[in-house]
Amino acid sequence: MAGTAAGTAAETATGRNGPLSGVRVVELAGIGPGPFAAMLLADLGADVVRVDRPGGGGLGIDPAYDITNRNKRSVRIDLKSPEGPGRVLDLVERADILIEGYRPGVAERLGVGPEECRARNSRLVYGRMTGWGQEGPLAQRAGHDIGYIAVTGTLGLIGRPDDAPAIPANLVGDYAGGSLYLVVGVLAALQHARTTGEGQVVDAAIVDGATHLASMIHGMLAAGGWQDRRGVNLLDGGCPFYGTYETADGGHMAVGALEQQFYDEFVTLLGVADRAPARQDLAAWGELRDTIAAAFKTRTRAEWTAVFEGSDACVAPVLSLREAPGHPHLAARATFVEHSGITQPAPAPRFSATPGAVRRGPAQPGADTAEVARDWGVPGLDPS
Repeated sequence: MAGTAAGTAAETATGRNGPLSGVRVVELAGIGPGPFAAMLLADLGADVVRVDRPGGGGLGIDPAYDITNRNKRSVRIDLKSPEGPGRVLDLVERADILIEGYRPGVAERLGVGPEECRARNSRLVYGRMTGWGQEGPLAQRAGHDIGYIAVTGTLGLIGRPDDAPAIPANLVGDYAGGSLYLVVGVLAALQHARTTGEGQVVDAAIVDGATHLASMIHGMLAAGGWQDRRGVNLLDGGCPFYGTYETADGGHMAVGALEQQFYDEFVTLLGVADRAPARQDLAAWGELRDTIAAAFKTRTRAEWTAVFEGSDACVAPVLSLREAPGHPHLAARATFVEHSGITQPAPAPRFSATPGAVRRGPAQPGADTAEVARDWGVPGLDPS
C-alpha cells in the first residue's frame, strides 16, 4: 500500500493494486487459514486491516517474517475492553468483508458477531473460518488440520499401503480446504451483495472444503475405479509410473507418465524400454516398479534431471523449499519474489490488466493504527 493517500489513489487508478482494489476487509487476528485467506485477498489488491489483540501472538515467530500478513495493515484493539467492540464496528461500517476464525459463539460474546456487524452494515459479507464448522457435534471442539482431514477420508488417501498415512503439512486442510474455500465464499457473497445490496454469513469449514476437494475420487470410488485404501490406485502412488523414486545421491525424481505417449518417452529415456513389463499388466506392476527404481538408482538427481530436460516424459526433480526458487522455470516466471529481505511466493493467480503484487512487508501489530484511522475515516480508532 502506498504511503500517502495520493499514492494510493494513483495505484488504484492504474490497477497496480490488483483486481480487488477498492475492496475493504477487516480481519480479526487469528492463526492458520484465516490469515492466509486475508493475505490472498490483500495480494489481489484488497485493503486488508488486521485487528490484532494486545500481546496477541501469531505463528510464534518474529512478525517481520510472517508473510501471511504481507500487504496488510494492522491496528491493535482490545476486544475485551469496553470501547473495543465499538472500534471494530466502526471499521465494519466502512468494510465490505470481515473474516474471523474463532470458535462458534466467541465473536458473538465479544460483541462483534454477524448480528452486531450487519446491524451497522447490511451489505457486509461476514466470513467465518473454522475446522468443524458453525454447527454439528464437534463444532465446539478444539482441533487442527490433521484431525479435520482425518475424518474426511482425505488423510487416509495419502501414503504407502504398508505405512501410516503421510501428513501433507497443513496444506490440504488449513489452506486448500480452508483458506481457498473461504476466499471463494466471501468473493461470491460480495458479488451477491453488490448485486442485491444484501450481505450474508459465509460458513467455511475445513471438513467441508477438504471433503469437496476429493469430489473426483468419490466419483471414481462409486464407479469402481478407485479402491478405498491408499497406495494402490492410479494417483496415490500405487501406479509405478506415477510416483517418486530415489536417485544415486539420495535425491528423488517425480514421475507422472500416465498417458501412453508420455510413458513411451519415459521408459525410453530411462533406458528400460526393452525390459519393462507391459504397463497394462496390473499383476506385473510390482516388477515394473522394481525395474524403474533400479534404473533411477544408477544416476544422481542432477544427471536424471538433465536426461529428462526438454522431454514430454513428465519427470521432474523433487526439490526442497530452499531449492525451489532456483528452478529455471520458476525463476523465469518470477514465481518467487524478494521483498522485505524474504524470498517468498509471488501473488497468484495472475491477471493481465490488474496484476497483484507484494506491496508491503508483513504488518507489524498495531503499527498502522493512525494511518488506517485517517484513510478509513475512523478518528476514534487511534487512541493517541
